[in-house]
Amino acid sequence: MRIFVTGATGFLGSYVAEDLIGQGHDVAVLLRPGTRPWRLGAIRDRLTVIEGTLDDPSALGNGLRSFAPDAVVHMAWRGVGNSERNSKDQVRNIADTVAMADLAADAGATIFVGAGSQAEYGPYNRAIAESDEPRPTTFYGIAKLASGLMAERRCAERKLRFAWLRIFSVYGPKDNEAWLIPSLIRTLRANGHMALTGCEQRWGFLHARDAAAGVRLVLTSPAAQGIYNLGSPDAPQLRDTVRRLHELIGAGELGLGEVPYRPDQVMVLAADMTRLEALGWRPMVDLDQGLRETLAWHAAAVQGAS
Repeated sequence: MRIFVTGATGFLGSYVAEDLIGQGHDVAVLLRPGTRPWRLGAIRDRLTVIEGTLDDPSALGNGLRSFAPDAVVHMAWRGVGNSERNSKDQVRNIADTVAMADLAADAGATIFVGAGSQAEYGPYNRAIAESDEPRPTTFYGIAKLASGLMAERRCAERKLRFAWLRIFSVYGPKDNEAWLIPSLIRTLRANGHMALTGCEQRWGFLHARDAAAGVRLVLTSPAAQGIYNLGSPDAPQLRDTVRRLHELIGAGELGLGEVPYRPDQVMVLAADMTRLEALGWRPMVDLDQGLRETLAWHAAAVQGAS
């Protein structure tokens, strides 16, 4: 299959591109001018690169038609950082997503898979299923929800099979430095002190390789359409994960309870994975293995930089 991936220079997008290449698919990626695609280093020479931006869909469309994809996986998104999640610029992502569905159809693709978010659901005190009512509390979550709804409608009009993956917490090597697990690793390895909430939240973490396999399964399963959760089926207390990471590092201090919970603190972030499991998906990387692998990657990255 010929597959075009946007957002492939990002954390999860890079795993998706690598997984698809590993399974023998022809993959093209969108590369913005000036972007350093370091996460794609291992597969860079096996990719077709389409240079362009979502701001110029006509130019992007030319490259996409030349590649002639069977499917498009749209993972690019503006403003994923916590500080940007209530920015009015989130609305631009909605137009980007609908435009990408049109570009996919114009280029001859018959499948469109988009990257949604658990933020579309808002807070629940139990594992969340796809049938649960979306109650987003941020512009980010609202924009993800609107993007999925509008792209679904456009894909129906343009005769594309549509799937929307609501992604929960994903971790692993090459993750963004600002997120919790990389921040913990960086601070504790430097023998620092990490101030935290009480970490009583139930929080599931899914390794990026397992997440990428889920994307591929939905992409390549002809019957897969609609909304799918993509997260860990297990959601232990966050303090268990934090303490295990501390044990593996053997340095630094955890300041559990030093940071108050936010008024809108999500206390359960757990995905009901029944729907994706029905397609045959199962996570292959357990949390302990994944944390060890992530630590080893960070150690190698620090050594390589020194």
